[in-house]
Amino acid sequence: MKYYAGVDLGATYLKCGIIAGDGTLLCREKIPTGKERAAEEIAADTMRLVCALAQRANVTLSGVGIGAPGTVDSQNGVVVYSNNLRWNNVPLAQAVQNGVNAPVFAVNEANAAALGEQFCGAGKPYRDVVFLTLGTGIGSGIVIDGKLYEGNKSAGAEIGHTVISLGGEKCTCGRRGCFEAYASAAALIRQTVRAMKRHSETAMWAVAGGDLDAVDGKTSFVAMRQGDKTAETVVGNYVEYLSEGIANLCNEFRPEAVLLGGGIGAEGETLLRPLMQAVAQKIYGGAEYAPVEILQATLGGEAGMYGAARYAMLRQA
Repeated sequence: MKYYAGVDLGATYLKCGIIAGDGTLLCREKIPTGKERAAEEIAADTMRLVCALAQRANVTLSGVGIGAPGTVDSQNGVVVYSNNLRWNNVPLAQAVQNGVNAPVFAVNEANAAALGEQFCGAGKPYRDVVFLTLGTGIGSGIVIDGKLYEGNKSAGAEIGHTVISLGGEKCTCGRRGCFEAYASAAALIRQTVRAMKRHSETAMWAVAGGDLDAVDGKTSFVAMRQGDKTAETVVGNYVEYLSEGIANLCNEFRPEAVLLGGGIGAEGETLLRPLMQAVAQKIYGGAEYAPVEILQATLGGEAGMYGAARYAMLRQA
């Protein structure tokens, strides 16, 4: 059996796990990232954490994978740009490799999470999956035939920045009408607040404690379950936006499954049932011949750790 280290380098925490080739997790640990520090210091912490956990598990590593935020040149292991870490052209893989007796690879964190879910999570029964995490933006990853699709210079799979409404809502990327501007958690919060301002009687006010700043991605779902019609409209519209983007994905890639992560994905059947119905109506040629499952992701914050290890496995296959 071969063993790998999977590292999830986040802006808040640096997480690492030692994972066997069959997906078994031997041990894990997380430490504060300290993102305000120099990249060299964070890379040194990563190296020390990997070595310490390999020693704890009493294994020799065959490879190390690191999932990092931002634009990552995965072929060369370089973090080209990360606004979360304030990095530019950091040779992360090489910096960690200096203290680790195993090949080191770096990959975008959302891509790593997609691989993790396909390897050990909700996507395990499938070879072709698309992963979407519905958070402040829409993180995404595409796995085709069990392998990560990254595009030219690892810059592809930015699904959140495909347009679903020409000339629509302004997106943080500068374009208008992006999928992310309508179907992220931040977009749902914005849609909820707008509805609350128009309808003083809605139960969403009570759910949020009368404070617009307390509105989150769950507010409209909680009020809808209480029978509130305005909240039902908000959720219904949100499902339509989300289904448009997912139907586009299905028509482009026809995956076996679309996996939803993030807080909104955790709404489960309340979200998934109407979403699957809406997507089925929009898929080219209908959904019967090559159906697409829409599932809640299951690994949560550990998806990137598993996926980073899996990425190291695949790079050496």
